[in-house]
Amino acid sequence: MNSILIRNAKIVSPFKDYIENGDIFIKDGIISAIGQGLKEDGEIIDAGGLHAFPGLVDIHVHFRDPGLTHKEDIVTGCEAAAAGGFTTVVCMANTSPAADNPETIGYIIQQAKNVKIRLYPVAAVTRGLKGEELTNFTALKKAGAAAFSDDGFPVKSNNIMREALVQSNKLDVPLLLHCEDPDLTGKIGSIGNGIMNDGEISEKLSVPGIKRASEDIATQRAVSFAQESDAKIHIQHISTAGAVEIVRRAKFQDKTAKSSGFQITAETAPHYFSLTENELLSKDADFRMNPPLRTAGDVAAVLKGLEDGTINCIATDHAPHTPDEKSDFISAPNGIIGLETSFAVAITELYHKQKYSLGKIAGLLSYNGANILGLPCCNMQKGGIADIILADINRKWTVDPARFYSKSSNSPYKGRELTGQVVMTICNGKVIYSRP
Repeated sequence: MNSILIRNAKIVSPFKDYIENGDIFIKDGIISAIGQGLKEDGEIIDAGGLHAFPGLVDIHVHFRDPGLTHKEDIVTGCEAAAAGGFTTVVCMANTSPAADNPETIGYIIQQAKNVKIRLYPVAAVTRGLKGEELTNFTALKKAGAAAFSDDGFPVKSNNIMREALVQSNKLDVPLLLHCEDPDLTGKIGSIGNGIMNDGEISEKLSVPGIKRASEDIATQRAVSFAQESDAKIHIQHISTAGAVEIVRRAKFQDKTAKSSGFQITAETAPHYFSLTENELLSKDADFRMNPPLRTAGDVAAVLKGLEDGTINCIATDHAPHTPDEKSDFISAPNGIIGLETSFAVAITELYHKQKYSLGKIAGLLSYNGANILGLPCCNMQKGGIADIILADINRKWTVDPARFYSKSSNSPYKGRELTGQVVMTICNGKVIYSRP
């Protein structure tokens, strides 16, 4: 492999709240040296005062491959990830067919062999994501599944949930749980399920809403079962103040697990700490996702959860849909894309506005998520893997989905000015993206 010497970088570590100025020498995909005035031979990249972050890790994306590749595929999804600074992504199982068998897991791994970043598939908890019959966890893990999730759907049956926790515990693999009670998703006549948060805005627009209790009740259920089973669980896309508090109590206060083996982790997405339900007044379906955008109070609670460690990491829940699919506010599918804006939203909201340290943000966007699933990740230390991004944290830019690498353009940040932009992405010691 070629060697790279990054000079004059402001080095951000997920383990430090301060920034080091220096050089990074990369050789054979490994950080060989970090220091000042390094004289190593190799391709020289003058960072010119840019910040060097560990490559970002997203443990929750939907690349629609197999079966729905008109929205996204593994190649375009990985190109979008690289442009957004991600060097590792974890793909959910709600493909078509669902990733509920070793053959589909094998297909995803095969398709990802020649992409520029690291990609790991998640296997379904139940066959066909129907919540009726468990998949073969052992065979799926052997095939290469990094975790198990029915994301997009809750595991509704209590018995199935309990058995899934037992099986995942045996394999020492966390369940990634979409916490939602389907009975509280706002069915109204022929309109179907709720399409936004149940509250003042849904009433104003006369559309069915999704109650906060749907998420809160399901989160408490998941925590209770995990405590009983002494198992690892990961709560996906937290959006409510209630869910944040339930997870906080379980992590830091409750002592009801059988032993010390119980572990709960959680994620949120950039839109849940930067946008509110008020965006839906535009009747633009690009602001529709599940769980939905909530209130300013929920946003404040999510921010607090990120600050105090209740929420471990940030994931995009990148969910591409075509413009035609998103054209009608009522009938459009839920989901937004986020890989190419996640870093900028985090820097804009958490660093420039909330004054989080860059080290903390690096943990939320990289190391913490990788650690939850036991995945390799850059630690910005000598001997670590050379997954690094260079970013201008003060650069202002306007989001234009027409310039995205993703096949889809359903971004809620379109036309918005954000501060902070990825300039270069290095994965396994190779430059895989450089901003034009």
